[in-house]
Amino acid sequence: MEERSLDRLARYLIWLGFAAIIALACWYFRSVLIYIIAAFVMSLIGRPIMMVLKRLRIKGHSAPDWLLTILTIIIIFAILGLIVTQAFPVVIGIIRDASLLSDAGAGEGLALEQLNQWLIGLFPALGEDFNGVELLMGQLKQVLNLSSVSSVIGSVASVVTSLAVGIFSIIFISFFFIKDSTLFSRIVGALVPDRIEASVGKAIGEIEILLSRYFVGLIIEIVGVALVDFLGLWLIARLGFSYAIGIAFIAGMLNVIPYVGPFAGQVIGVVLGLIIKYGTGVGLDVNIWVFALIIFGVMMAAQLIDNFVYQPLIYSTSIKASPLEIFIVLLAAGHIGGAFGMFVAIPAYTVLRVVASRFFHEFKPIRRLIPDTSQEDRLL
Repeated sequence: MEERSLDRLARYLIWLGFAAIIALACWYFRSVLIYIIAAFVMSLIGRPIMMVLKRLRIKGHSAPDWLLTILTIIIIFAILGLIVTQAFPVVIGIIRDASLLSDAGAGEGLALEQLNQWLIGLFPALGEDFNGVELLMGQLKQVLNLSSVSSVIGSVASVVTSLAVGIFSIIFISFFFIKDSTLFSRIVGALVPDRIEASVGKAIGEIEILLSRYFVGLIIEIVGVALVDFLGLWLIARLGFSYAIGIAFIAGMLNVIPYVGPFAGQVIGVVLGLIIKYGTGVGLDVNIWVFALIIFGVMMAAQLIDNFVYQPLIYSTSIKASPLEIFIVLLAAGHIGGAFGMFVAIPAYTVLRVVASRFFHEFKPIRRLIPDTSQEDRLL
């Protein structure tokens, strides 16, 4: 018994040393690893597009896989290019207009002055010189600082080479991942012992399916939230097409960050809407309180649709985890890594969940909390 325990300890130490070596190698080649992960994510997003293209047939014949892969990559980058060329200029224009209106004293109008006086009366410690609009715009400028954007654009020449290398590497690697859906699992399988290679292949296949559903669902969620916000701001608040689509785009992108993002999107949306209305006169002809409530109500409606329609559909069909599980994971990730930690928490937890179910199901906590997917394989 003692010898067996020592053997087990030695085996654990060997595995620990092997894991440390892998971790050091990943850190040393982190740039390459980032390219591979980005290409893997791109292949997960492109997988449904590839499947749709394979169903298209001309005279009973489908196009070769290499051509369909190129078309898939072109479609993905065309969508990204459309967002960059159409939405970004509108968003930057809204921020610039709001900044100019705020600096020009848009907050000195009677309606906004009443808001300042109400806040001062409610919180006397703010002082007589308090200006709520100026404070909110100052915070917004820190998040979306046009001067910072300009400085980044001015220095883009210094990083264009590395950016080009990164984009080319991601496209090149993702081409092979999309063309051959089993390539990634075969690469990982070549690095693990033979006795667990089959289990590793099944685990990677399950991870790819779940993450593909998650990322595609996330894109649908962003578009869905932005669309509801846009229609409400355009048709109900009457903010105008460009202003509505810009605010909706900001809210949709911030919605990616769980819990914190939707609230930030609503605050920014209300602030921008008020500044635009009382600086340019665009918007529904009502007083400031009603107009603020209308914008808040529109964005809250979009958030309720997201909470009760989009998110349950995405999370239940993708990662197959309970809402309580997701909430605890997001809280822990937010405590460790802030907003970025919450953003990557669900994909990372999906991977850990599948690995735990496949290889550590003998432990009681995992057995009680996570279903054994290997049992499902045996039943099938």
